[in-house]
Amino acid sequence: MEFSWTVLQFLAAPFVASLILTGIHAYLGVHVVERGVIFVDLSLAQIAALGSTIAILLPFTGGDAHGPWVYWTGLAFTFLGAAIFATVRVRDARIPQEAIIGIVYAVASAATILAMSHATSESEHLKDMLVGNILAVSWLEVGKTAALYAVIGMFHYVYRQRFLAISLDHRKAEEMGLNVRFWDFLFYASFGFVVTSSVLIAGVLLVFCYLIVPSVAAMLFADRIGPRLAIGWTMGTVVSALGIYLSVRLDLPTGAAMVCTFGLVLVLLALARPLIRRTGAAATS
Repeated sequence: MEFSWTVLQFLAAPFVASLILTGIHAYLGVHVVERGVIFVDLSLAQIAALGSTIAILLPFTGGDAHGPWVYWTGLAFTFLGAAIFATVRVRDARIPQEAIIGIVYAVASAATILAMSHATSESEHLKDMLVGNILAVSWLEVGKTAALYAVIGMFHYVYRQRFLAISLDHRKAEEMGLNVRFWDFLFYASFGFVVTSSVLIAGVLLVFCYLIVPSVAAMLFADRIGPRLAIGWTMGTVVSALGIYLSVRLDLPTGAAMVCTFGLVLVLLALARPLIRRTGAAATS
């Protein structure tokens, strides 16, 4: 496909949406990686998908996958998941929190499949939940998502010291007198708002990549939070543009193409890390 002005106009909204996803998820990804709960995004996203699926099957929703009942039911389910994850995180727990997260993900996935087995559009709905359809996003959805994420971003900025203290050193945060369970619930609840909205736009797999891959890539090159955020935001922006370009140029499913692009770029950065470190060491010597 040739990139005419019309095509660029068509791709403008998806690209802006990808920038918004990069902005909030690269930040949240720093917390998730530091907490060691790598799959919490997948788990919360799957919980939201389960809630949305149940809402679609309710007779009064008319089967509208984009109706308000679908969104709010999915959000309510993520709040339930937030409460579970905040409760099970204790200092001397015998069962790792990541194990609980994995179990919740598996059960929510199976329950979603069971629920969708009674729907006429089972395969299409499951595909949309996994890889989404970011090319179909409208400017109205972009605006609503940007406004919501701006509020959540401001909330995290105001209380950043508490969230960072818990993420970086859970035990020390408890010793400081912070109510860790309360702040954990607020973290996962705000995370639930983001995940519920993001999955509707980009699907479970791409949202997971936005959350984890930029943060992991940033950890290869930086230790401090500021540089890691800068690297994560830069990577997310570049990979989003490249993934959308390749999907259109090669006529590939956009979500899947972007997920694979994230994976490929992460591998290339990991391979380039020793060379970059040697070059930096030589320059300072």
